[in-house]
Amino acid sequence: MKFRPLHDRVVVRRLSAEEKTKGGIIIPDTAQEKPMEGEVIAAGAGARNEAGAIVALDVKAGDRVLFGKWSGTEVKIDGEELLIMKESDIMGIIEGTPAAAKKKGS
Repeated sequence: MKFRPLHDRVVVRRLSAEEKTKGGIIIPDTAQEKPMEGEVIAAGAGARNEAGAIVALDVKAGDRVLFGKWSGTEVKIDGEELLIMKESDIMGIIEGTPAAAKKKGS
């Protein structure tokens, strides 16, 4: 199934949380905080301004982003837990390493 968000909404996949501390202590799943970093999976066309013209979003699929701890609505699509949020809930884009190239546990 394909999902396309409407207007100024984006679909974000949370990136995995660190499973170890810098000192090497393993953190169990139940004690881990949900990460506030994710990868944009899909983005809507944009919001309409007062003149009725569509204003394109600043984020696009593949961007690594930071968002608020309680941002978005959690949904399950094709068995994968994702977040749907408005672009205004995103605090910024992390530039440099693409999300897909980020190593797990590093």
